[in-house]
Amino acid sequence: MATDMTYKQSVDIAIGNPKLSKALHLFGDAYLIARENAFRGLNFEEMRTELAAIKDEVRVRRKELLADFIKNAEAAGSKVFIAKDTKEANEYVIRLAKEKKATLIAKSKSMVSEEAHLNKALAEHGIRAAETDLGEWIIQLAGQRPSHMVMPAIHMFKEEVSELFSKEAGKHLPAEIKALVDHARERLRKEYFNADIGLTGANFLIAETGGIGLVTNEGNARLCATLPKVHVVFAGIHKLVRNIEDAIKITQLLPRNATGQLLTSYVTWIRGGVSADGGQKEQHIVLIDGGREALYESKACQDALRCIQCGACANVCPVYQTVGGHVFGSIYISAIGIILTAFYEGLDKAKEITRACIGCRSCVAVCPAKIDLEEIILHLRNEVTKIYGMGAIKNVAFKAVMKNRSLFHSMVRAASKLQRPVTEKNADDPGRRIIRHLPLHFMSRDYTEWRNLPAIAEKPFRDQFDSIVQKVDKPICRVGFFVGCGADFVYPEVGVSLTKVLNSFNVEAVFPKTQNCCGIPALYAGDTETGEFLAKQNVEAFTEAQVDYILCICPTCTMAVKRDFVNRLADQPQWAAKAVALSLKTMDASAFLENVLGASAKMRAVRSVKEITYHDSCHLKRGSNVWTEPRALLESSGHRIAEMKNSDRCCGFGGTYSFLSHPQISKQITRDKVETIQATGVKTVATDCPGCMIMLKGAVGKADPTIRCVHTMELLAETLEQK
Repeated sequence: MATDMTYKQSVDIAIGNPKLSKALHLFGDAYLIARENAFRGLNFEEMRTELAAIKDEVRVRRKELLADFIKNAEAAGSKVFIAKDTKEANEYVIRLAKEKKATLIAKSKSMVSEEAHLNKALAEHGIRAAETDLGEWIIQLAGQRPSHMVMPAIHMFKEEVSELFSKEAGKHLPAEIKALVDHARERLRKEYFNADIGLTGANFLIAETGGIGLVTNEGNARLCATLPKVHVVFAGIHKLVRNIEDAIKITQLLPRNATGQLLTSYVTWIRGGVSADGGQKEQHIVLIDGGREALYESKACQDALRCIQCGACANVCPVYQTVGGHVFGSIYISAIGIILTAFYEGLDKAKEITRACIGCRSCVAVCPAKIDLEEIILHLRNEVTKIYGMGAIKNVAFKAVMKNRSLFHSMVRAASKLQRPVTEKNADDPGRRIIRHLPLHFMSRDYTEWRNLPAIAEKPFRDQFDSIVQKVDKPICRVGFFVGCGADFVYPEVGVSLTKVLNSFNVEAVFPKTQNCCGIPALYAGDTETGEFLAKQNVEAFTEAQVDYILCICPTCTMAVKRDFVNRLADQPQWAAKAVALSLKTMDASAFLENVLGASAKMRAVRSVKEITYHDSCHLKRGSNVWTEPRALLESSGHRIAEMKNSDRCCGFGGTYSFLSHPQISKQITRDKVETIQATGVKTVATDCPGCMIMLKGAVGKADPTIRCVHTMELLAETLEQK
């Protein structure tokens, strides 16, 4: 992050540059297609499970493997130095350069050298570092830092590069890719021959041989390693692998996941010092801890060191695509950057960016090392909250109000009455009211200018349930209905619809009145204590209900019951078994209808075809792996789905993210989603998440009131009523 401005200022500047966001979106779209093609015929899930196992064994055996690497590297003629931090690593290179009377070091791309601010440290001693990677050279000329781990200059346009190169060359260079690359090739080639020392990173430190592996798209790493008389390897200790077979397995994943390539242009294996003519030369291997050992020791966060630095978590991240890497990270960017910043630079440096994550789990879905990045970020957010707090509004909302179930529900009911002066009838949905304006600081354009906000329902679902007549004489099963706050207090009609749909299939719905918020809003704010408290309330409520299944119409609630309740209560014996039992019974309503009842096959007779589009909510598809089921149900009930582009890209809601944390980022993400909905040309968008409905109803309604946003359960209920 920039040090001369606040985090919010840097976000505002990034959002004020729509050209940047457009470029990152175009890259992200192209990446998804290229990645899909690159993995065609391969089992990504099996490959990443194997990679995770390889990396986990390295973690467990790291001291043994490090000793093997040092022994074998030194046997091959290399000198190995272990640096406790980047300061020690820099001092070693500076000392070596002075011994060799070196004035120029030719560098290939090395993120750990960025972490160490090596170039600046060298310059202070009169040693010039020449970046030879094209992207790194561009940002070196610009005086910037990388905005992506694999593509450091992805944020820059050819016109900007032309201006930089022209200034460096002392002559005008056209903004044409070939001309710019030709100039870079000619200019940088001299550096290899003039350099006294060549410095590279390492993708692999191979314990069995003491050699290193380099995976690059340019030949500069080979030239840096072989042409100068001295080769320095600058790498983190976490780059250890057991053997070359493991390294090769990683190379099958790395390029495919990083850029959608089958293989990068250069895969280089080096053992000992090797000169361009094949003779011996000096090789110094500087291995850096710099917080890595502490990360290995953190049970909650240690999986982060499985990372192979493919950068995919940025490629698919809606926040990164909106504000870029110079905001969403420090040296390392995006989801993995949040974690590495916390351990390599300290939690204080990471406290703002832990709140930048919207929780869409896109990064988790594509991570080749199977790191649950979102879960680790939530842990760090909790640590930040312990030290720095979470703000007065969230503190009161979660700790004082939400934990007190009767107070919470009474306040919501009261708010439904008190909101009248700031609400009005919704022109495109006469049965509902929307908030016309918000008082005090909420009047900001970030909240209401670009979207309609739903009013609280006059009568929550919990107060309607007993009046619903369930005509089920001999139910095939009884299901507990975990309604969630969105459907309970904002869209109770979704709960009514689900009850009708269940009854039509001879299923009885049960609504435990003592259920409360699932706790995810508190957990996402870093308030684990409240999250655990609410988990216990809900576990107790549904255990007492003694139902066959528990159904959710909010994917976030589904994840809460199936994952978070279990995780948060795992070390409390009196609650753990109950939480696991409920988890096994819980599923999304669409999954239950399709996978348990086979509902789509029973609705085939209804064929009044209506064209709609469908938005996959983040936690439904990536949290519960449910996405084919709602489509099957909708199509069997007479709806033809016109798929929108990137149907599973986040809508921008993220709970309190769109109201308290980052409404300005949320606004841009939602705008992208609205445009993709409009591009389909249909007038109905279905989704299975009340949170997404809050966002899409409001934003789509503002942009085009003729488009209806509706929950899948509502469409199914309408179809069954017509039948």
